Amino acid sequence: MTSGLRFLVAAKRCEIAELEQLALTSALVNVTGRLVHGLQRERGLSNLFLGSQGQQFGEVRRQQIGESRQIEAELRACFDELDTDSALVGNGARLFSRMAYVLHGLDALEGLRLRVQALEWSPRQATEAYVRLITGLLAVVFEAADSASDPEISRLLVALFNFMQGKEFAGQERATGSALFAAGRAEAVEQQRLLHLIESQERCLEVFAEFSNAQALELWNATQASAMLAELERLRRVLCTAAHGAPLNDQLSKAWFDCCSRRIDRMKAVEDRLALDLLQACEEKVTAAHAELGRFHALNNSPATEPDVLSFFQTPSGANAGGYATAPTSYGPHLERSILELVQEQARRLQSMSEELDTVRASLNERKLIERAKGLLMAHRHLSEEDAHKTMRQMAMNQNRRLVEVAEAVLSMADMLPERLA
Repeated sequence: MTSGLRFLVAAKRCEIAELEQLALTSALVNVTGRLVHGLQRERGLSNLFLGSQGQQFGEVRRQQIGESRQIEAELRACFDELDTDSALVGNGARLFSRMAYVLHGLDALEGLRLRVQALEWSPRQATEAYVRLITGLLAVVFEAADSASDPEISRLLVALFNFMQGKEFAGQERATGSALFAAGRAEAVEQQRLLHLIESQERCLEVFAEFSNAQALELWNATQASAMLAELERLRRVLCTAAHGAPLNDQLSKAWFDCCSRRIDRMKAVEDRLALDLLQACEEKVTAAHAELGRFHALNNSPATEPDVLSFFQTPSGANAGGYATAPTSYGPHLERSILELVQEQARRLQSMSEELDTVRASLNERKLIERAKGLLMAHRHLSEEDAHKTMRQMAMNQNRRLVEVAEAVLSMADMLPERLA
């Protein structure tokens, strides 16, 4: 007769397989973050190079391209290590499709670099091209966060994704401001873009603070009170308050780039801490799961005290009416526990994990709704991404509603729009 312990062992093996896959995905996220950082710097230097009509920053740009190529090779190697035949990969269809999109972008990257080198593209064109590729890389991180089946790892991934997204907005701000200073002339459209990017950074960092662990948050807060931030605010005012068409001091382009770079480098230190915490959490959970599996095997090979069969219908101490506890209970080393006790404990733990995951994924689901609503507005009203977001923010303020509630209202109107737009 098949015993309950057999299925407990099978469940634990499935959990270990999922955790090991998460560990591989977390390593992929780590390399992805490094490549994003390299491409962000490459983008800023390319804008300085283009803004100066190729007269400055050529050599440092070439050096950065070399570094980006090395990290790209590492990322491609990580892609090769993933088991694309496994059904255990969470969100496999979406995750693998994001990776395919990223590989297509990486294949096109050399063409982008050649056009920048030949001064064939404007700073805005180059920025948009880099943004498209970096957005694709961040989408890989997003899908990784959405696939996590462990609450602690999911929280770390959500915090890391939002921090990386905030850092990307900071990188776009650096690139946009670099182009403005290097060109020596204020442009109203680009100034509005800067304001949008500053607001977007703050929004992402708020979510990061909500889900981050204490150590990473403390590290981030320690970077906030400094002369560097004061200098950044001063340069922001120069860029954002100049009248359209007014001259800008092109000698400030390097000061702006360096100031933004110092801030982004500090952000990278926090990002690295989050990535390290993520990898350590995966390793610790895999080790603990293997230890628990060993205890299951030991229990199978030792005499167990069988409880009263009617104890199945009794509510365990600390559990709710449904038989599930409101908080997980740590396993002990006692092999004399009955199979029923193990089953009840496993059920309580899984119930608690499910409730925690629902809480964490609410943030990701809200983001999905907001992005879909922005896309609908962009198509229906022919708006830019910045204008669509600004419109939704204004609607939220006017109606005293949360942004996600406005997004839900926008999406509820999709059926009334022409089919090609909805």
